[in-house]
Amino acid sequence: MNLKTLILTNNDCYKAGKTIVPKGIMVHSTGSNNPWLKRYVGPDDGLLGQNIYNNHWNTPKPGGRQVCVHAFIGKLADGSIATYQTLPWNHRGWHAGSGSSGSANDTHIGFEICEDDLTDATYFRRVFIEAVDLCVYLCKLYNLTEKDIICHSEGYKLGIASNHADVMHWFPRHCENMDSFRAAVKEGLTKASSAPELSVGNGKKYYTVQVGAFASKENAETMLKKLKETGFEGFIKYN
Repeated sequence: MNLKTLILTNNDCYKAGKTIVPKGIMVHSTGSNNPWLKRYVGPDDGLLGQNIYNNHWNTPKPGGRQVCVHAFIGKLADGSIATYQTLPWNHRGWHAGSGSSGSANDTHIGFEICEDDLTDATYFRRVFIEAVDLCVYLCKLYNLTEKDIICHSEGYKLGIASNHADVMHWFPRHCENMDSFRAAVKEGLTKASSAPELSVGNGKKYYTVQVGAFASKENAETMLKKLKETGFEGFIKYN
């Protein structure tokens, strides 16, 4: 996973400052033929490329709408695939709709996959894999499983999201669906839990945080505390 961070601090959703305890993950896709991350994430950080229209989502109400998600997956300026975290994972997003029909906002992390014209198999496979990796990461972070992952259209059927078709208007075109997506996440979680122990440097085991490795558990916990104080969730893994 190629994970980067650009929090949409100008979006009214971020300014609302509400938090949740994530109970699930909701997969969305953008519904527009534009695979470039710069369309939604901005301003340019040197990797995204310039959005000459400045119509990204780092504005109070993008396109006049109250919308915001936790992450976007799509293309950087050089054509490579990346994930951009755009809200703290425990922030209440505006991705499932409004009112009672959008109650998944209170429980689910939501991310968008940038669509192209839906016909490019290579692009689809690259973002599909990136989305699987993101879900594996989030499942480990919040003690979730593949069973806690749904797409927007499944959320509508469950009565917790507005009436959108994503991602089932796209995935089946490339012989995938949410069941196969969840199966891929399950496989990723299984591989992660069964990975062999690794020795680092002098052979000692280290407590590992997202941003570093520490021989001392106390130092790892200090770093994790600093992450959480800035609004980011993290986890400690003992290798």
